[in-house]
Amino acid sequence: MKLKYVIGIGIILIFIVFGALSFRKNLTPYVGFNEAKSSNSSVQIIGEVLPEETKYDLENQKFYFTLKEPKGEKMNIVFNGVKPANFEQATSIVVIGRYEGGLFLADQVLVKCPSKYQGAK
Repeated sequence: MKLKYVIGIGIILIFIVFGALSFRKNLTPYVGFNEAKSSNSSVQIIGEVLPEETKYDLENQKFYFTLKEPKGEKMNIVFNGVKPANFEQATSIVVIGRYEGGLFLADQVLVKCPSKYQGAK
């Protein structure tokens, strides 16, 4: 009878450890542009889009744009996919990916738009 409890508790502990390790692996931290350049793993960066530095390559389905941090530093981004909806209305952009070869290779682009529930100015 006690052996069943020990085995049951052991199985539960194994699942807890496995779940914690899987959760930690899927976390993507927010970092600054300099830290993103030195990181070897996937990270999140946030910045303001420079509209004059956006280009969509329709033939290769690549979207190129530049983000600017509040400190003024810029980072060139390339995203393999279509330009996100509401990109032009975005107040800021969150990009998830990794820095490689002078470009930030985006896996995901998240658009942060002003709330439609804000009052009119």
